[in-house]
Amino acid sequence: MANIEPQPHANVNYPSPKLSLPVKLAYGAGDFGAGLTSQFLAFFLLIFLTDSVGMRPAVAGSVLAVGKIWDAVNDPLVGMLSDRTHSRWGRRYPWIFLTAIPFGLSYCFIWIVPSFSQEWMAFWYYVAVTSLFQVFFTTTNLPYSTLTAEMTQDYDERTSLTSFRLSFSIVGGLSILVAAGLLPVIASSYPDISFLQTETQRYTALGIFGGVVSILTIYWCIFGTYGYMEQRARATGKFLGDRTDEVQESFLTQLKIVASNKPFLYVVGIYLFSWLALQITAAVIPYYGKYVMSVDGSLLALIVQGIAVVMMFVCAALSKRIGKRNLYFLGSGIWILVQIGLFFLQPGQNGVLYGLCAIAGFGVATAYVVPWSILPDVIELDELNTGRRREGTFYAFMTLLQKIGLALGIYLVGLALEASQFDSDLEVQLAPAIKAIRFFAGPVPLILLICGVILMYLYPITKEVHTEIMLKLAERRRLEALEENI
Repeated sequence: MANIEPQPHANVNYPSPKLSLPVKLAYGAGDFGAGLTSQFLAFFLLIFLTDSVGMRPAVAGSVLAVGKIWDAVNDPLVGMLSDRTHSRWGRRYPWIFLTAIPFGLSYCFIWIVPSFSQEWMAFWYYVAVTSLFQVFFTTTNLPYSTLTAEMTQDYDERTSLTSFRLSFSIVGGLSILVAAGLLPVIASSYPDISFLQTETQRYTALGIFGGVVSILTIYWCIFGTYGYMEQRARATGKFLGDRTDEVQESFLTQLKIVASNKPFLYVVGIYLFSWLALQITAAVIPYYGKYVMSVDGSLLALIVQGIAVVMMFVCAALSKRIGKRNLYFLGSGIWILVQIGLFFLQPGQNGVLYGLCAIAGFGVATAYVVPWSILPDVIELDELNTGRRREGTFYAFMTLLQKIGLALGIYLVGLALEASQFDSDLEVQLAPAIKAIRFFAGPVPLILLICGVILMYLYPITKEVHTEIMLKLAERRRLEALEENI
């Protein structure tokens, strides 16, 4: 890290037009599809593969895990290539525009059940289609994510943008959860709708709905933010941060530089622990609701995610007053108390259960907002140290972690269910299965959250340090501009 002493907060002259509400809404809409698809996969993929496809829990839990081998190459590669893309539309928009439709279509194919005579055939089919979906998730969502760092350099505006983005992400997840709850009601009320009568048919319908909505919201983002970026280009003289005069570095060189950025490694750890805690909770909550508390797991997910949407904007306001680090401490501390409560909760205490889920929404919101809002600060530090911007490379690793957290969460829960003698044909599970569900609903996420808190305590870039970074960058750019005019 550069030798930077914390200084009192000062106003930095950011040469960007004002971010209006329509622009922020359009930017946030770009993550609607990512949130919708990720949430549906997190909550329903395991049950879909075991109940509709007929896989054993351990095999079903391995589907996404196998695809992560390719993602380890795919995500950093796409990040590097998007950084190197030069066009009249900038570095990011061509990627988002061209791959939005394949993203939606590949998602639809996940929820189709072909006729296979052997379990291994179904396994490799779903490995193939989920891997293809993850490729297009990366080519669409990773360039989109990097726009946070390119739309504004203001410390607080980035937190606001991140709140809009992640609010849309959670609303996307809520929309698919609501749709999943409504379809059985619609099917029973209107038996003439033949394509919704079985659970498998409803999964397919939800897959098509999710794919189409994802495509539409991505294009809303493109057309809603492009005009702003053109205005910013006129103000800064560079479109979307595009630097055609930069010397391109090799892939391995960029990886070494990213790995040597100590604050980024802290961000990686903070995000991985937070996201893994969230995904494990998401994967186990349907089982916890159904088999431990005898309530609808989808309702629990709706309460948590619904409160989290509102809390996104509360987090943005709190961040300005207490800072991102203290916000993370507050949210994670509350979330840890909830996980303790879930472990000891007994059947019949439904009111307490719903209250805990509502309180957890604040913790979930901070886990969404804080890691993504501090990532651009790391990118600025890298620019100060190296003279280059590598948004795509840094965001690639974050996107990879997002997918690893989803896959690992589903895999661990599937493995635990298989080892604990879980049987989906039983209405009342055996004691070992109940213990495993409780363990993954309480202690496992709790330990992960504590690890995230420790790393956040050690994270070195405060608001004051970031201000100093931006002042030094502004001075460097001023000197560079003077040299160009000589």
